[in-house]
Formats: sequence, structure tokens, C-alpha cells
Amino acid sequence: MKTLTLLLMILNIGFCYSQQLTALQIAERAQEAIKVRGVQGVSEMRIIDAKGRERVRKIKQVTKLYDNGDTEKKLIRFMAPADVKGTGLLTYDYKDKEDDLWLYMPALRKTRRIVSTEKAKNFMGSEFTYSDMTPPSLDDFDFNDLGEEEFDGTLCYKIEWIPKDDDIAEENGYSRRITFFGKKDFVIRKAVYYDLDEELYKEMIVHEIKELDTVNHKYRAKHLEMVNLQNDRRSILFNEQLEFNPNIQDNYFTARYLERE
Repeated sequence: MKTLTLLLMILNIGFCYSQQLTALQIAERAQEAIKVRGVQGVSEMRIIDAKGRERVRKIKQVTKLYDNGDTEKKLIRFMAPADVKGTGLLTYDYKDKEDDLWLYMPALRKTRRIVSTEKAKNFMGSEFTYSDMTPPSLDDFDFNDLGEEEFDGTLCYKIEWIPKDDDIAEENGYSRRITFFGKKDFVIRKAVYYDLDEELYKEMIVHEIKELDTVNHKYRAKHLEMVNLQNDRRSILFNEQLEFNPNIQDNYFTARYLERE
């Protein structure tokens, strides 16, 4: 009986070990957790400077998956205030090649492509960057498992992302990033960024999460905040309306629609 019990313990330990996820697998599961077939929403972005002064912007956005989930297309359009109304960003996030981003500025009546060297720049004066507008390519990073840590009552995987070369680091705007993914749902709860000089740079906190596709268990952040720890600026994005809609029209994700005012 003791021999049988010992054998069962050994087999159980081996099974648990085989089920342990690598840091890369955790990052892959995290990206899958937010792949929703279609999403539409209305958001408020608050941009707050070091003196506490605020600018508030209203945004509409739609996203939809293509190519069996390997491509996500997103349209973001600013609705208010007047000085940014009509400004739009169209993104194509590809699994196996560099993403495409186009910005339309109504004052110039011109659409221009955002090149890779611009992706680390701030998006519309916020602490979010253009690279934050699409999920990063996992092939561009090395991953380290930093164990588990609780954040805001949720036990999380703690994963370090390190760009594979200087060009990738400059494109994303950081030398490394540490992310906290919920162990149960793989949804990000927090991210800590270090600048190109390895100094603490920014911190993103997700305050609220919504399960949009309850059948396939797909999620999106409803309320998140990006804090610049070097200049005391912060930006808050609150998705006032966030709805699952797999039937979003394809013509939304075209240059012609992007330029529509």
C-alpha cells in the first residue's frame, strides 16, 4: 500500500510539472484572452498634467477579428472636444508581420501612416503611446517568469518582457516591461515599464475588467490608467459603453471611412 501511495504521489508531481506554463505560454494565453470577435464602445479619456489640470476627450471605437483571429482591425475616432473632433486612428494588428497604423487629422484633411520609429510617441497628448494601441508581437521579446504575486486581491503571474534588440526597444519605448496577468483569466492587471536607460518609467493599472464574450471567455479592460512616474502626468481611459458585436461592418476599417467626418 505504501508503495502504491508513493507511486501515485510521484505521478501526480510529474503531471503538475508537465502542466506548468512557461512565461511565453502565459503571454500567449494573455493575448488570446482579449481576442474578441467584435467590439464596439464609447470611451472617455482624461489627460491630467503634473499640476492636476485635465483635458477630457470622447472617443468611439470598433474592433473586429479577421483571418481566423490572426488579424485584429481597430478604428478609433475622437468625437469631442472640437479641437480633436474627427481625428481617427486605424490599426491592423497582424500576428506574423509588422502592424499597420494610419492617423487622420481633419485639420490637414490628410491621412498618414505611422512608421515604426514613431510608435513610441505619445498618442494624442496622452501617456499612452501608438505602440499601446496594438498588442505587441511576442516574437520581438524574450520572457522571464518572475513567479507569482498578488495585486489588488488577484493572484497573478508576474512576467518580464525584454526586447530582443535595440531597434525593438526604441520602437516600443522601453527596455523592459513587467506584467501581472490574473492566474484564472490571464487578463492583465498591471504593467510596469522601464525606459531605455533602465530607469523606472511608467505604470499601467487596470481598475475594472469586463467579460464581453461569455461563451468563449474573452475580456477587455473597462477602466485603466497609465501613470508617467518621471513627469507625474497620467491618462485615464474609461470605457463607458463596451459591447460584444461580431457583426461589425467591414467598411469601418478602410481609409475611406477613416477620413469620413
